[in-house]
Amino acid sequence: MAVKNSSSEIDRGDRFAFGKNWSQFLKVLDENRIREAEKSLQTMLELERLDHLTFLDVGCGSGLFSLAAWRLGAKVFSFDFDSQSVSTAKELRHRYCNNQNLWQIDTASALDKNYLKKIGFFDIVYSWGVLHHTGNMWQSMDNISSLVAPSGRLFIALYNDQGRISNFWRRVKRLYCSGTLGQIIVKTSFFPIFALSGLVSDILKGNNPLLRYKEYRKKRGMSLTHDWIDWFGGYPFETAKPEDVFDFYLQREFTMIKLTTRQSLGCNQFVFSRSWSPQDTATRTNQLIPDE
Repeated sequence: MAVKNSSSEIDRGDRFAFGKNWSQFLKVLDENRIREAEKSLQTMLELERLDHLTFLDVGCGSGLFSLAAWRLGAKVFSFDFDSQSVSTAKELRHRYCNNQNLWQIDTASALDKNYLKKIGFFDIVYSWGVLHHTGNMWQSMDNISSLVAPSGRLFIALYNDQGRISNFWRRVKRLYCSGTLGQIIVKTSFFPIFALSGLVSDILKGNNPLLRYKEYRKKRGMSLTHDWIDWFGGYPFETAKPEDVFDFYLQREFTMIKLTTRQSLGCNQFVFSRSWSPQDTATRTNQLIPDE
């Protein structure tokens, strides 16, 4: 299939400018956030180190988790459909990575089958909060499954399907991406609602409301305000029920080894292991594309 250009989709209001948001995230990135990103990989993958493993970051965004994987010892390959995300990831690599040969970055789409055929197998394929923004979630889920090496792991996160609530947020996100007026309407409407609901929740639980913001970095090293903007504008937008994701990958000979679910807004996280078969060794070897 023909893969569209991210900039043209953003200009038409068909896609959120993810890269613009992630470039702003670099302003708040620090060592503590990077460590939290490392911990999140260690926890979900149940691995302390990634030495001698290859790690593919599908839709790398800011590049934070590619950096985390590299610091844990992996040889990393990252790509993103958004050119500004790619630029941000390269800037992050420039700041923190002293061996760029072990972390390569490219511009590509999870929907581009011809591209994906060129890059081979990876011990870990990681795509957190990305595939539901491709415009064809189930196809992208299928596409990246072929990139997981025999006995390798697939770690993905997808928005939880909440029925009518999800449909409501799809309309909000579409409005946000429609232009400046849409952004103003959404921000002025929902930023206060989110802030107030968090305040009320903390007071009722007897928590210090300031800790919600101060300790948010412990959630994978992320930033609350940047995550809010990503949520409001994250379009295209699709969702999935956990059982449907499980069945989808079961049919492709994957076994689920870890799952965390959400009962509200946010992503369900899945870690699958790919079954091994003798013919896998004769298909294709890992061949990272040289960085330009």
